[in-house]
Amino acid sequence: MILAAGAGNRLRPITLRRPKPLCPVGNVPLLDQAVERARPVADRLAVNVHHGRDQLERHLASMPEVHVSVEPDRALGTAGALGHLRGWLAGRDVMAVNADTWCDADLTPFAQGWDRTRPRVVVAGEAAFGPRARVVATFLPWKHVAGLDDTPAELYETVWRPAAAAGQLDVVGYDGAFFDCGTPASYLAANLGAVARAGSSIIGPHTHLAGAVVDSVVGEGCTVDGHVRSSVVWEGGEVAAIERLDRAIRVSATMTVLVR
Repeated sequence: MILAAGAGNRLRPITLRRPKPLCPVGNVPLLDQAVERARPVADRLAVNVHHGRDQLERHLASMPEVHVSVEPDRALGTAGALGHLRGWLAGRDVMAVNADTWCDADLTPFAQGWDRTRPRVVVAGEAAFGPRARVVATFLPWKHVAGLDDTPAELYETVWRPAAAAGQLDVVGYDGAFFDCGTPASYLAANLGAVARAGSSIIGPHTHLAGAVVDSVVGEGCTVDGHVRSSVVWEGGEVAAIERLDRAIRVSATMTVLVR
């Protein structure tokens, strides 16, 4: 289950242009990266949609193997989304990941080491559970999903906290890179993390590059005549010769977000 129905309010104004799961990190939409993380450990994939539904459904049309779970009236939260899918899940255990996080985790070892009887939560950093835990993925036995319904609710209150109180929550730490992309600052940091992993700036094809690009991500079909440092330029963007972008996110010709 790829959770992709949230509003992305903290990432505004960027999410006024496209839903957060479609914002690119390293020139690849966050949603696509979440799907690729899930593929090796799941036999069926589903994505829930609400906010930005039209854009997400158009994007997912290129992934016919992915089941699209529409939440038409309201976003149902992490637990309600699974309750809404109970019929499709049909008794199967579930892994859920957020479509608005960027990390390079290989989820296969976490799936293989799961006992399939207790809820497992994979958290970034120390293996400690709490309301501020940075969740990389969660694995849920069917018995914990079967009681969920399609009303707005979160897994923290409905599954994780009760399981922790009963000594039945399996918490595992992940020590790799992790960014929740919830704010412009963390979204920029995720892109700079992708640059660090690549070892150089990430520049999309068909880009006209007459200026300088340092430690940045530049999308497909851009024109860069100026200077770009520690920044992100979305596909088709332009940077004039007189411009110097530094820790900036150029979304379009009319939107550039500075991160200070």
